[in-house]
Amino acid sequence: MKLFVSDGNPHCVKVLAVLEFTGVKCDVKHVNHEERVVPYLSRPALPALLLPSGTHLFSPNSICQYLIELNGQESSDIVNQWLEWEATELQPAVMQALHMVVLQGKGADTPRVLRGPLSYLDQSLSQRTTPFLTAEMVSVADVVLWAALYPILSDSSLVSGNQTLQLWFERVGMLAACVSAVQTVLQGKGLKAESLKTYLQRQPTTHHGQGQVQGRGTQPCNSPEGGGDDDCVLSEEEIQSAVVTWGKGLTDLPMVPERQHPILPQEGKRNVLVTSALPYVNNVPHLGNIIGCVLSADVFARYGRLRGWNVLYVCGTDEYGTATENKAREEGLTAQQICDKYHAVHASIYQWFQVDFDFFGRTTTKKQTEIAQNIFWRLHERGFLLEDIVEQLRCEACQRFLADRFVEGTCPFCSYPEARGDQCDKCGKLINAVELREPTCKVCSQTPVVQSSKHLFLDLPKLEAELEQWLERSTGSGDWTANAKQITRSWVRDGLKPRCITRDLKWGTPVPHPDFSDKVFYVWFDAPIGYLSITANYTDQWEKWWKNPQQVQCLYNFMAKDNVPFHSVVFPCSLLGAQDNYTLVNHLVATEYLNYEDTKFSKSRGVGVFGDMAKDTGIPSDVWRFYLLYLRPEGQDSAFSWVDMATKNNSELLNNLGNFINRAGMFVSKFFESCVPAMALQQEDKRLLAQVGWELKQYINLMDRVKIRDALKCILNISRHGNQYIQVNEPWKKIKGDETDRQRSGTVTGVSVNVACLLSVMLQPYMPTVSHTIRQQLNAPPSVTGTLLQGTGNFVCSLPVGHHIGTVSPLFQKLESEQIESLKKRFGGQQVSTVVKAGGRWKAVLPNRVLCPLKSCRHCVVDGILCPSFPSPHFQLLLLTQQLGGITSVANKSSEFIPFATKAHAEVGFVL
Repeated sequence: MKLFVSDGNPHCVKVLAVLEFTGVKCDVKHVNHEERVVPYLSRPALPALLLPSGTHLFSPNSICQYLIELNGQESSDIVNQWLEWEATELQPAVMQALHMVVLQGKGADTPRVLRGPLSYLDQSLSQRTTPFLTAEMVSVADVVLWAALYPILSDSSLVSGNQTLQLWFERVGMLAACVSAVQTVLQGKGLKAESLKTYLQRQPTTHHGQGQVQGRGTQPCNSPEGGGDDDCVLSEEEIQSAVVTWGKGLTDLPMVPERQHPILPQEGKRNVLVTSALPYVNNVPHLGNIIGCVLSADVFARYGRLRGWNVLYVCGTDEYGTATENKAREEGLTAQQICDKYHAVHASIYQWFQVDFDFFGRTTTKKQTEIAQNIFWRLHERGFLLEDIVEQLRCEACQRFLADRFVEGTCPFCSYPEARGDQCDKCGKLINAVELREPTCKVCSQTPVVQSSKHLFLDLPKLEAELEQWLERSTGSGDWTANAKQITRSWVRDGLKPRCITRDLKWGTPVPHPDFSDKVFYVWFDAPIGYLSITANYTDQWEKWWKNPQQVQCLYNFMAKDNVPFHSVVFPCSLLGAQDNYTLVNHLVATEYLNYEDTKFSKSRGVGVFGDMAKDTGIPSDVWRFYLLYLRPEGQDSAFSWVDMATKNNSELLNNLGNFINRAGMFVSKFFESCVPAMALQQEDKRLLAQVGWELKQYINLMDRVKIRDALKCILNISRHGNQYIQVNEPWKKIKGDETDRQRSGTVTGVSVNVACLLSVMLQPYMPTVSHTIRQQLNAPPSVTGTLLQGTGNFVCSLPVGHHIGTVSPLFQKLESEQIESLKKRFGGQQVSTVVKAGGRWKAVLPNRVLCPLKSCRHCVVDGILCPSFPSPHFQLLLLTQQLGGITSVANKSSEFIPFATKAHAEVGFVL
């Protein structure tokens, strides 16, 4: 049994105190606040107790109750009642108070927040004849409530009165278990513990009703799924501050600077270098590839520019390796021709998705060769390379050594049957391809044989100490996602081993060493160097970005989780070993996987939407961006769903966001001759300003920490506030009333259209075309984009009285169920439904994606691309299928069938 706790986390005080109080034996492990110990939760939950059965308990009070029972005690009804009250009534108030005191410096406001629960506890103690909550002797209920209150009550200046409560707190605090717990978690410093501040900075702010505690039926203002409830209380000071800020308008806001290429680091600026894992050139990216890398990086880069940061976003296609050679062989082209063809395909897809690279390059360049070979020689000269004989898998049928990712078999560690030759996707462990059980060649499915070959290795053990020092600095100061930290820790914890950096291939960056002139660099040594060479192809002053860590203090790498170890261990070790003052990542942002419906994307089976297909659906790229970002797999795997996409489009975009923005603009056009009316703010309007300002601050805080999905919910919360504001005030009715009502209609309309203008700025990273359209319709001044520059979340009146707006029209269209069903069927994979006999020959009804009919060959034939073994008549049929455009069957379009000798040939040849 193992208990996971984190420093500064007040919830951990409770479980550690109860653990010692009960005397239960348990291993205690200290982890980071963002460690996702419980694998099936989307967010970190600490403390967590791992039971011998493999089950996790992650509710602090459930852990406490389990420890009680494990100690042979029964948790009485009164103890259970106190634990329930602590979790539902006391704890939310305490957490809000801690946020106010530690992060906002509002100690004077804490009595208002805590008055209800503290008075109730004080009265309960006063009415008892025993010194403790349940009996003459201290119980677990006393320990839990004491631990919950310790950060607050340890500072007597925050609360006064409640004398009985103070005496009880002092009595319980004499227990050795309590003293030990607060010393361990908070260093005995209470509110002054730096670890407490660090913990609270990572937690969402909670708001509760005035003078009451949030109960079970209420929801925090910043709940990801919530709309910001009416009980969200803002202080009078916050409301008045919002009004003052609103009145300043755009006069004090600077303009977002225009980009001027080449973008270079600037003195005194926040210089931010953004990279996305280089997409491999031999295939068309699917939606999971797009959201995991380039789209997420694009959103953050766009946001950084709005914040006035000096951002450079580079990416490009990764073009070397076995996969490119095989693709070239399949299509009858040279490797370079394949790279040229698919580089253009990738660039076109990302352009349609509006991914705004500063430069989109590739790795098949002279700069790549120069920089990679330079790093190689520096590693060689400093003794960080080894020579060794490698046992490799060679496919005799294909007549080649097999690269890691062209071998598949059973994982030697967890027995996962689809492990790759370099890493198991299930357990995450590194694998040497020859260690796989029952290996098969992914090209032809034959069993490869083991052969020896001499190779060069990066001596990772020699760099391990330096790597660990760097990792401690980087993960401590930067925003690494929890999965990135976890994967990296598992690599380092298991002990680093030398990593082979050469391969027996032709297509790759040549190894310059004369003893290895017949080899090329391994793609995972070579590919990350592509970030440097792509920047070098963008500007000859590339070293100002990549050899300038003093000035470039923010390097963000975006990727899916399977790319993490190469970016957090292998590539940093290469740069550390080169000893050339390289800029190293300090913000490693990794997503989990996006699946398609209830399965995986598969080009060969026609399952899922790939980048070149999205445009053909007729759904705008902004809607694709919105939905992918809405379900971005940040904490756990997520799944694309056509039904859910339609639901989110129709509810969130059409009925929520689009409805509010359109109504606000239409009221100005229809009721006030397209001019923003005068606004006489009442308390309700001022409250809305404060609510919107609060959501804007949350948005900035989340985006600064690359919480892209959660920040999007803030935008939707604001439009929900706006819709409710309009609905309650009914400006379309008041415009027909007396002078007072008409003035009220004008105020509501003016405030609403200004909220819509703010939303246009917040939307810009997510939906750039929609953002531009809103600003165009509202005729918004260019300086409105400066709203986020100062990072303070100031909501100002950007469309003043008299401002003339343009023509307003709907932003979104409904996705009909018939359209969605058609798309779902189209991308769900097609099966051969008919095999018929005609003229003595069997003939197949075909989908537009088929498999080679030769049983010994597993080549995929997609969109008319020919497998070398494919007989000519079948290829003609494929070309016909391609020309007819994604049809269900050739039989529906042509009277001619391509004959097969037997029914078996027809079925084997074309069943997916």
